[in-house]
Amino acid sequence: MEEQINTEVSENLEFKNRIDVSELQEAVHNIKKQLQKVIVGQKDMIDLLIVSLLANGHVLIEGVPGVAKTITAKLLSKTMDVDFSRIQFTPDLMPSDILGTSVFNAKTSNFEFKKGPIFSSMILIDEINRAPAKTQAALFEVMEEKQVTIDGETYKMKEPFIVLATQNPIEQEGTYRLPEAQLDRFLFKINVEYPTADEELEIIIREQGLQNTTKIEKIEKIITGLEIEKYRALVNQISLEENLLKYIANIVVNTRSNSFLYLGASPRASIAILKASKAFAAIEGRDFVTPEDIKRASTPVLQHRVIVTPEREMEGLTSKQIIEQIIEAVEIPR
Repeated sequence: MEEQINTEVSENLEFKNRIDVSELQEAVHNIKKQLQKVIVGQKDMIDLLIVSLLANGHVLIEGVPGVAKTITAKLLSKTMDVDFSRIQFTPDLMPSDILGTSVFNAKTSNFEFKKGPIFSSMILIDEINRAPAKTQAALFEVMEEKQVTIDGETYKMKEPFIVLATQNPIEQEGTYRLPEAQLDRFLFKINVEYPTADEELEIIIREQGLQNTTKIEKIEKIITGLEIEKYRALVNQISLEENLLKYIANIVVNTRSNSFLYLGASPRASIAILKASKAFAAIEGRDFVTPEDIKRASTPVLQHRVIVTPEREMEGLTSKQIIEQIIEAVEIPR
């Protein structure tokens, strides 16, 4: 009798998701599987790229040349049945080269708008800090509002729409630093590190085995644009308890009162952590957010939105280190 009661209690206590995210989780698993055919290591970068896709946010990828920033972004686009554009930013690039321009049609005697490469679902901007401020500013409206205004006409972007931008932190000559207002429009900043010795060996072995094939040929399409929109809607439904919302607020507010930081994060950062933590929960197969999801989302969301004081910068402290200290100092809700 006692065993029967215990069995009934355990059945009642058995956890069941209120929102079914199993299809989403399987799609994420398959995307990772495709990317891992080519990319060795870089698990954090791949996770953050997929989370940004589900959280409907743009990504800035920073790392030295040759650490697979561009190829990973290209391969991710290959797993999706959506339009893809790659724009190489250079010092002579003009806003019209990105957005498009009005062209005179001699047959109709009217000007017609010819769309630029920004009119795609997934945009890869290579070396975003190579273009001057005027060209960088052309991205403000399209990244925030997903629309372009030319000659008084507004053109909406087709969903899904995501910008993946790369930059090299080493080279300073011929580059233009991104202003804070533009950095704030990126959901994540991903710092890509060098591979380990074992990963380096695996990269060489795989390259040796390519023979007459290319990396891109190995990648299969996994999801469509409509499925991405469906998964985003599921992520939006994931719930957070009030104490977790306070946890997010406390982390962000602490960046504004930290003596090591000259500039703290804005409310846009709080919203970004909220969205990203939901996506992290979803790819783990949960329909609820845990403090660990919030901690995982906070560093890539905040590190490019704050400015370290000159004194601490001279001491070698980075924004990432300070953010990690803040996260550890904020009490985790129970």
